[in-house]
Amino acid sequence: MNEGNHSVQNQNTQITKKRRSAISIMGSLIGLVKPLLHIMLAAIILGTLGYLCAIFLTILAGQVIVHGLLTGVAGMIVPVEKMWLVFTPVKTIITVMIVIAVLRGILHYVEQYCNHFIAFKLLAIIRHKVFASLRKLCPAKLEGRDKGNLISIITTDIELLEVFYAHTISPIAIATLTSIIMVIFIGRYHWLAGLLALTAYLIVGVAIPMWNGKRGSQKGMEFRTSFGELNSFVLDSLRGLDETIQYGQGEKRKEQMSKRSKNLAGMQESLSKMEGSQRSFTNMVILLASFGMLALTIWLYAKGEMGFEGILTCTIAMMGSFGPVVALSSLSNNLNQTLASGERVLSLLEEAPLVEEIPGDVSDTRDTGEASFTGAKAENVTFAYGEEVILDHYSLTLQSGQITGIHGASGSGKSTLLKLLMRFWDVQEGSVSVDGADVREIPTKHLRDMESYVTQETHLFHDSIANNIAIAKPGATREEIMEAAKEASIHDFIMTLPKGYDTEVGELGDTLSGGEKQRIGIARAFLHDAPMILMDEPTSNLDSLNEGIILKSLKESADKKTVVLVSHRKSTMNVADVVYEMENGRIS
Repeated sequence: MNEGNHSVQNQNTQITKKRRSAISIMGSLIGLVKPLLHIMLAAIILGTLGYLCAIFLTILAGQVIVHGLLTGVAGMIVPVEKMWLVFTPVKTIITVMIVIAVLRGILHYVEQYCNHFIAFKLLAIIRHKVFASLRKLCPAKLEGRDKGNLISIITTDIELLEVFYAHTISPIAIATLTSIIMVIFIGRYHWLAGLLALTAYLIVGVAIPMWNGKRGSQKGMEFRTSFGELNSFVLDSLRGLDETIQYGQGEKRKEQMSKRSKNLAGMQESLSKMEGSQRSFTNMVILLASFGMLALTIWLYAKGEMGFEGILTCTIAMMGSFGPVVALSSLSNNLNQTLASGERVLSLLEEAPLVEEIPGDVSDTRDTGEASFTGAKAENVTFAYGEEVILDHYSLTLQSGQITGIHGASGSGKSTLLKLLMRFWDVQEGSVSVDGADVREIPTKHLRDMESYVTQETHLFHDSIANNIAIAKPGATREEIMEAAKEASIHDFIMTLPKGYDTEVGELGDTLSGGEKQRIGIARAFLHDAPMILMDEPTSNLDSLNEGIILKSLKESADKKTVVLVSHRKSTMNVADVVYEMENGRIS
């Protein structure tokens, strides 16, 4: 078992264990809008004007009715303040209505365009931030973490934030502005009518969403977490398809997948029921508020405190002005999942790395020539994964121009030593130095340039063999790639393939054997041509012939490099100039 896995057993729930309030999540997400604030303001203004056009379209239709009543009912006394209706031709009012209707469509389109422009621009920015955060967290914080959940965050969780940026921020502002304007408009007829409108808007646009959000926030987070876990299970099942078939575990995996899917469907059904009850309650409040306005204005008319025109206008305005606040009420249905996704993304962005990278490159005043490389040293190092001590007051000197072999059983700390030399982790006590400097003081880019690291498991990208080798040296020529492949004893095999170096290796390199993948990893190390080569079980999947060729290449280049060869195989140690035995974090 890789020692690094001990450090991450309690990290898989890191992203979701911290809970914060909806206001806190929304505040953090809104903070990302700052570079596009001018477009957001334009969307809010246009959206508000668009809703006002829609509302006053129905109000003007009511005014046409009032116009007919005022001019057609014999003996009706026309209040002075309503005289403009009598002298305004119906054609003029209808023309204004047509203009408003056209404006409503244009304003709504431009508002939606602005909102979606902001949303997709911000999603791109957030993805860049997430990848930058993952880059800082790896490898220490990501080794052993649930990859399916990470994929879920990078894809579906970020995608769900589109709902927030395109359909949440500006609708809240639009609903607030529109409601204030309508309360003032209705309140002009009577303050009690304005108060009723304000109360109805607050219930539909604030109270109901808060109630629905509070009861569904935990379920939303559980749904997003379960969705990520299902992704992980499917990914794991696909990767282990051969083993599943070989050992007849297909039915068991199928049952587990079905159980997880049903559990997820149950959560979705629960959220849908909440959505249905919320919509029903919202519609009930709207109906009560509309009939309440009608009853109130009739009562005020009977008392002589409001004219007939006020009854019609206030009631129509009340019934037609719920659009913005209903949009807010409906937001709470999807907002539970959106905020859960936002919390998962923000938690990842805010997670502190175990090892802080050092920016910049090596000082110009320092000689970085290969001949000056002085080797590496571990002095009195103590390192533990959590409570489990792996290295205990460990010291070792790695001489330049020499192959140092470290032999020991699995779990004895061999791989951990190499990761400390690469500064994937920092020691708790003591120090690790490379080329005479503490690794905690060397710019990270320069440290990586000084070291070539061959891991136990070679990861291959879904690309050609040439490109997979070339990642060790951007811009490498085909000749350089071929030379590295020859040193790694993989060239002859590559040339037997139909497309040679341009052959695609498939996903995770599944078209190649373990030994072939391992030799491509070793070719990368030779191509990187660093003064220090760290090799962790480099020949564990190789036959004795290929092992001999690779070790011979190492021996030939050892006079100008510092090589650390870690293995549990005795045969691999034959090429080493000096061999150390490691057991339980101790050297001998």
